[in-house]
Amino acid sequence: MSGFDFDYFVIGGGSGGVRSARIAAQHGARVGIAEERYWGGTCVNVGCVPKKLLAMAAHFSADFEDAAGFGWTVPGATHDWATLIARKDAEIGRLNGIYRKLLTGAGATMFDARAVLVDAHTIDVGGKRVTADRILVATGGWPVLPDKPGVREHAFTSNEAFHLERMPQRVVIVGGGYIAVEFAGIFHGLGAEVTLVHRGDMVLRGFDDDLRVHLATEIGKAGVNLRLGCQVEGIAKVGDALAVTLSNDEVIAADGVMYATGRKPNTAGLGLEAVGVAVDADGAITVDEHYRTSVPNIYALGDVTDRLNLTPVAIAEGHALADTLFGNKPRVPSYENVPTAVFSNPPIGTVGLTEAAAQQRYGEVDVYRAVFRPMRHTLSGREERTLMKLVVDPKTDRVLGCHMVGPDAPEIVQGLAIALTCGATKAQFDATIGIHPTAAEEFVTMRSKVERPASPGLAQ
Repeated sequence: MSGFDFDYFVIGGGSGGVRSARIAAQHGARVGIAEERYWGGTCVNVGCVPKKLLAMAAHFSADFEDAAGFGWTVPGATHDWATLIARKDAEIGRLNGIYRKLLTGAGATMFDARAVLVDAHTIDVGGKRVTADRILVATGGWPVLPDKPGVREHAFTSNEAFHLERMPQRVVIVGGGYIAVEFAGIFHGLGAEVTLVHRGDMVLRGFDDDLRVHLATEIGKAGVNLRLGCQVEGIAKVGDALAVTLSNDEVIAADGVMYATGRKPNTAGLGLEAVGVAVDADGAITVDEHYRTSVPNIYALGDVTDRLNLTPVAIAEGHALADTLFGNKPRVPSYENVPTAVFSNPPIGTVGLTEAAAQQRYGEVDVYRAVFRPMRHTLSGREERTLMKLVVDPKTDRVLGCHMVGPDAPEIVQGLAIALTCGATKAQFDATIGIHPTAAEEFVTMRSKVERPASPGLAQ
């Protein structure tokens, strides 16, 4: 037994911090963990989980349209925002309770309070000082608003979007990342008039270019108004509405403006500077490959390090760190072939390298692509299209990337992520018998290479 109150103290009760605390406690460490806001962090409370619940709700409007083509009559379907939010809140409350049970069941001591570093081994937790041999900072990220006229006064972020008393009927969403396109689909699917404003020339920077163009085309066809290559200059209150002025001099009338232009590491006021923990210009904690900060006994992981900001990555990092420090099983997770999803409408699933990244790393690559109307839309006549794409190294035949836009894309790509992790080749994809009739079978039946150069726009 050391002379400290705890062997391990975790600041932040989000996905990564909770996993690390729980596994460390299961290894026999004396663990304390503090969370000032809500257990489960962004993902459970104002991120992945409630976002997908809202996205699922929004998809029903299209499902009703498809249902008519199959002989169903859905008379006068209407949606009640307040009911959705109340049901969402009940589910989040249930999950909060599960997180508490996981921690207490493992033997961790929980603190519902803000934790601030005093020195390398001392933490002030809600006015009480405790000591720990090792400390983990896992406080995640926080959305930011720009300092432009009227923005901080009138706009809301994803944090507030989940708690709006009423859904605005005319919504301007500012941003082009996954949060922006997801909420564009949510509000539009629930009946709002949506305008998406993005300063870039295409949404979803960092994703495969074919996916970016395809999704923009599909959400535009569905009725989302895209304003690319411009930005908001200011927001003003005009009567009961908002006037949103764009850099192209267009003024859009709205009932709500949502900003999804980025998040920054949640490190302000944690005492990092006083203790000597190094951070970069954006406030992200600098760590080595084993999550160690500039102070040897203090660690950081997840979004607070601003590297690969995904919940499952933070969970994997937290588990690996606990195994390393207290389980005599030193390891780090692999950051290759990390799958991810965008719960837009239609959704995206992707794993591995984009075509551009594969070309940069391997030179010339082979590309296989299929575009088709999903079977569920054939009888309703809806023109939404699915895109599937494989990127292959011609020298080794190894599949480098799998990308999809369309119904069930996240579910399908999760399975393909296993194949990429195992180093599957295109020949092995081709040798796999497809399940017919499914969309997924297209991934094992694509035989014709895309001739380059070809514009991503041809994917439509």
